[in-house]
Amino acid sequence: MPLPARPRALLPPPPPWSSRLSTVGVTGTNGKTTTTTFVAAALRRLASPVARVTTLGAFLDDAPLDLPPTHEAFIEAMRRALAAGGRLAAIELTSEALALGFARAWPCRIGVFTNLTRDHMDAHGTPEHYLASKAQLFVHLPPGGAAILNACDPASALLAEVVPPGVRILRYGVPSRAADGSAMPPADLAAERVTVSWEGTRIALARSSVHPEVPPTIAIRAVGEHYAENALAALLAALEAGVPAGLAALAIAEAPPPPGRFEVIGDGPRAVVDYGHSPDALARTLRTARGLCRGRLTVVFGAGGDRDRSKRAPMGEAAAVADRVVLTSDNPRSEDPAAIARQIREGLGAHADVIEILDREEAIRVALADAGPEDVVLIAGRGPETEQIFAGGRRRLVDAEVAREALGAR
Repeated sequence: MPLPARPRALLPPPPPWSSRLSTVGVTGTNGKTTTTTFVAAALRRLASPVARVTTLGAFLDDAPLDLPPTHEAFIEAMRRALAAGGRLAAIELTSEALALGFARAWPCRIGVFTNLTRDHMDAHGTPEHYLASKAQLFVHLPPGGAAILNACDPASALLAEVVPPGVRILRYGVPSRAADGSAMPPADLAAERVTVSWEGTRIALARSSVHPEVPPTIAIRAVGEHYAENALAALLAALEAGVPAGLAALAIAEAPPPPGRFEVIGDGPRAVVDYGHSPDALARTLRTARGLCRGRLTVVFGAGGDRDRSKRAPMGEAAAVADRVVLTSDNPRSEDPAAIARQIREGLGAHADVIEILDREEAIRVALADAGPEDVVLIAGRGPETEQIFAGGRRRLVDAEVAREALGAR
């Protein structure tokens, strides 16, 4: 949810009317926004309007609410939803918000966990504190609620231990998340096969003993196996909220992915704009791009300044699978962009084709100007962001806009 980056006080208790909105909360390292978007789309088949709050903003169905990123504004969004006749909400929960007591400040009936990888050590200090913060969502689920956990993520076993009695636990899984190619753990909703194309992702489902009414296949518009995980998590949450299986599956299939999530631009060469800014997210996005690319794969990326420095070299390791790496600036904030690039380079080792262009707009243009018709250029890290942040201020920069202009100039 859109809270300030570092609020200083614990959040207040919930308003007395909060129980009138049945809320699905989504947390994890990656996939929160997409999963929340899918959940909200499915909930709309049950009742409308649905309040949706993510890092992209607050919405009633598809109508944006012009509200600042504060807890007070979040409460106002929920108040407006209730006044409009809404009774359902889907919200994205960051670890920082949960660490400040959000699970008490706004009760969720259903909690969804996407995955846990190393990130946000600048805010939490240790992986244990990061996981403990995520766990707050599940600790505070009410009797009759549900916890939707990723069967293939080791953290799910720990989260299941803190779920209170009377809360139903369901698990979902996609084979690609299983560790070291091992067999996928048991799951209540599992993908047997995932097929990815430039048009989207098709998921063949194993028959579920818990929800046998789920259709055998779902084809979603998002591109990538990790979005199959998000779709299954959202589908289980929607079913637990009471949405009929066929309607929930259709809503998720039709839902457009949020902007900046494997957003494909052009068709020869293709640019892909993605928000992935952790080593795991970058690796999975590159794996998807590599599977679809018939030519040379280039990645253009950097790392945020004044944030978790420990992930920079691992991001370089993740990027090393690309044929060409263009190191550039992300949001350097108060740090020297060149110093950040040097730390990323440590993970790239002896990669044969690495260039450094710290002006991000120029880096995107150069990468696309050099691309052949079968090539793919992945522009990672900022997704839908509209401003780039430096020590001296901000400038407007939208990666997708730059990519479209660069492709148009060809």
